[in-house]
Amino acid sequence: MEEIKLTDYEQDRYDTVRSCIDGEFTNKEASVRLGLKVRQIQRIKRAIENEGKKGAVHRSKGQAPPNATSDTITKKVIAFFKQKKHQDFGPTFAQEKLADIGAVMCTEALRLLMIKKEIWKSHPRRGPQIIREWRERKECFGEFVQFDGSYHDWLENGGEECLLAAIDDATSIIVKAEFEDNEGVHAVFRFWMAYTQVYGRPVAIYLDKFSTYKVNHKNAVDNKEFITQFKRAMTELDIEVICANSPEAKGRVERLFETLQDRMVKEMRLANIKTTDAANKFVSEKYIPDHNRRFGITAKKAIDAHRPLTDDLRARLTAIFSVQSKRKVNNDYTIQFKNHWFQLEATQKTTVYKRDTVIIEERLDGTTRIRLKGVYLEYRELPERPKKVRIPVVALTARKPNWKPPAGHPWKKLFL
Repeated sequence: MEEIKLTDYEQDRYDTVRSCIDGEFTNKEASVRLGLKVRQIQRIKRAIENEGKKGAVHRSKGQAPPNATSDTITKKVIAFFKQKKHQDFGPTFAQEKLADIGAVMCTEALRLLMIKKEIWKSHPRRGPQIIREWRERKECFGEFVQFDGSYHDWLENGGEECLLAAIDDATSIIVKAEFEDNEGVHAVFRFWMAYTQVYGRPVAIYLDKFSTYKVNHKNAVDNKEFITQFKRAMTELDIEVICANSPEAKGRVERLFETLQDRMVKEMRLANIKTTDAANKFVSEKYIPDHNRRFGITAKKAIDAHRPLTDDLRARLTAIFSVQSKRKVNNDYTIQFKNHWFQLEATQKTTVYKRDTVIIEERLDGTTRIRLKGVYLEYRELPERPKKVRIPVVALTARKPNWKPPAGHPWKKLFL
């Protein structure tokens, strides 16, 4: 008869139940010693009486579980992670990609296998966290959009690219994401100009206190005139701008960037994306639809809170999303701006007085426009600072002034 080798626990169970069979103590006392129920002690007694020591061993000992991962799948997993482009994949993302090649297994089983094969290290348990007040999701799509930018080595070329992204609070879907050179005003204007043309105007935008969005000056606390170009543009579009006081407050977009830095980087690696143009096309056409399908949820109310652009706003959109500065008209009807000199033409569609305050628009297409009381003025840029000329003209109007300019004055030349 084959000798059965018992573990310490099995040997203790056998000795205790054997003593119970011999009448040394009762079933109740044996159950207390072993931490089992009386019915379990009775079952084990019958097994030991019939089979001897084998009755103290669990029936499934030495048997492979029916849901165990097969050797074929294990080999596929190991071969998958031997490839350099897969070595930093996490269990969840790797499980999705392994399913595409026929190695189907649950995420937890894959995680345990990766830990066993030293492919993945389990994360340490988090310590006590600061308890913050939980905010309920908004009810409608477009009611509350969280927006931010993230600098990261997205293309894995050793540098840093800036990804601007907007995520809807009610549905957790990525409304728009685009790579830009930076998080400056021109890049942000391009992002939101394209956003409003496609989706319309959200009710509110939630973002941080970066200088593009908020004037972080001690004197700007109670002075509403201290606003950024972004805040001015959003005010013209009737979009509320809310600045968060902590990263945790806008946690939805912060968590989004953690997901994108893990998943999207690897997706672009697998798609062999190397340029920002190719990345923008890949993100908009492939990644965002797949991401929203996986992680998006249904809003409480099937209402799109985005407000469409009116005809007037659509016509003024390029002006709204321009960097606007105020300047004074000089006594010779010139305007100085960033070391450039602009000469106003002799005839204008509106009355222009000396010392009038005009708005200079630096548009996204690189052009410059000068506006006064909603009317764009005719002007030409001078090659250098003009000589001082006394112009006895009270104001520029639609009629040509009677004053005759000297030779070489810009008014002597045709306006182009």
